[in-house]
Amino acid sequence: MINFKASWATLGAALLVAACGGGDGGPLGTQNATPARGALMQSPPPRITSMTAADFTAILTAKSASLLQLAGAPVCGVDVQYIKYGTVGGAGEATDASGVLMVPTGSNAKCTGARPIVVYAHGTNITKSYNLANFTDDTNAAFSEAVLLAAMYAAQGYILVAPNYAGYDSSSLSYHPYLNADQQSKEMIDVLAAAKKALPTLISPTTASAKLFITGYSQGGFVAMAAHRAMQAAGIPVTASAPMSGPYALAAQSDATFYGNVNAGGTIFSPMIFTSFQKAYGNLYTSPSDIYEAAYATGIETLLPGIYDFTTVVTSGKLPQLALFSNTPPAPAFAAITPPTGTGATDALFAMGFGPNNLIKNSARLAYLADAMANPDGVVPAFTNGAPSATAKNPIRIAGARNDLRGWTPAAPVLLCAGNGDPTVFYSLNTGLMKALWGALPAGLVTVLDVDSAVTGPSDPFAAAKMGFAQTKQSMAVAAGANAAATITAAYHGTLVPPFCNAAARGFFSQF
Repeated sequence: MINFKASWATLGAALLVAACGGGDGGPLGTQNATPARGALMQSPPPRITSMTAADFTAILTAKSASLLQLAGAPVCGVDVQYIKYGTVGGAGEATDASGVLMVPTGSNAKCTGARPIVVYAHGTNITKSYNLANFTDDTNAAFSEAVLLAAMYAAQGYILVAPNYAGYDSSSLSYHPYLNADQQSKEMIDVLAAAKKALPTLISPTTASAKLFITGYSQGGFVAMAAHRAMQAAGIPVTASAPMSGPYALAAQSDATFYGNVNAGGTIFSPMIFTSFQKAYGNLYTSPSDIYEAAYATGIETLLPGIYDFTTVVTSGKLPQLALFSNTPPAPAFAAITPPTGTGATDALFAMGFGPNNLIKNSARLAYLADAMANPDGVVPAFTNGAPSATAKNPIRIAGARNDLRGWTPAAPVLLCAGNGDPTVFYSLNTGLMKALWGALPAGLVTVLDVDSAVTGPSDPFAAAKMGFAQTKQSMAVAAGANAAATITAAYHGTLVPPFCNAAARGFFSQF
């Protein structure tokens, strides 16, 4: 649930050393129409970009001093490969997908020999052409996220593997299995398998060590945790993971939304979730018009991901900007939560999720709320057992509980990183809740970092991330003047938190 804007400056033509075709990585040669899971569909995969440590340092010095300061000067050069691999869709159907493989190069000891692997899951993007291997398109939302990954991980000696996800870029899947825990965790396993097959075939052949780290932000935080759980169950050794700002308690966050706690971006996330679960389970609705108002129902299943970005999907009239629900209560009993009041600072945020020209029908909201009241989640509206509802009858709620990540215990160290003021993925319902549910685990197994908190003392291992976040937030507020609060809210999830959580994740991984 993230839109990485071009926060770090354009690398431009100087970054491109070797290119193979266009944004989809160029010709893919002979391909199997239904490749096996984890199959590498082109060997060797095309190298899209190659840069030395000196090249990358010079570019970041001139164009992106903030990222250079946060990530540190590149120690290694970086080769970027575009990979295509076999995976599955939300209903288990065979399909293909693409991603990026970044490998460190150079003579420094951190860049040679067997290197640890970081498997990274990206945040929400609604443009189908999203491709993390494309470094040259500075209008693509993937651009700065790819540069962040290169600077933060590959240039510091890690092999970086990241899927674009099924349904994006050149994938033949007609939809994206958004927040489908089973599919997205399988895809992380598949892209890792394909990347390992590619390593010895590269222009600069690379060897992976036994160390495997998993991380991701927002949607990717959810995917990272799901992948850790799945790999652990499959007996794949995980060294450590660092899920960041993810909706782990998916069913609880969904219930909170229908109760009126509408998160920023809800008009985009909701149809992505509903389409994903409809494609996987086939029972959320008979027709999209069962859930969506007539102005939006036609074509909504193929809208996201598609040709639009986060701005044009609204300006084109395909989705409302803010109004997820009607400001007319679905029944008199729900007037107090249409919108909710008395929540403090979040009253204004939640109120923005209601209005005319809303997305979701009152009849759909009423059916959902009736089930939520009869078969409540263990956290929303009040904490009971902390678990998703085991008796839900509403198909949306059943699907949410099926993909909720509560109820498992990690065997390898986990860092949970987020910010407590997040208006998109609520901290208390996700990071805070997982912290509480895992509170009885052995000391050191789970570490929780709120980057929007005070430094606890001279021994605080995350002092740099906290101070950097606070300074950036303050600078943004000063620059915005009277619009400071709105500016911080808009930037919080997608711009403010990600770089500092990634820096913390890398520091966490360095311990192992």
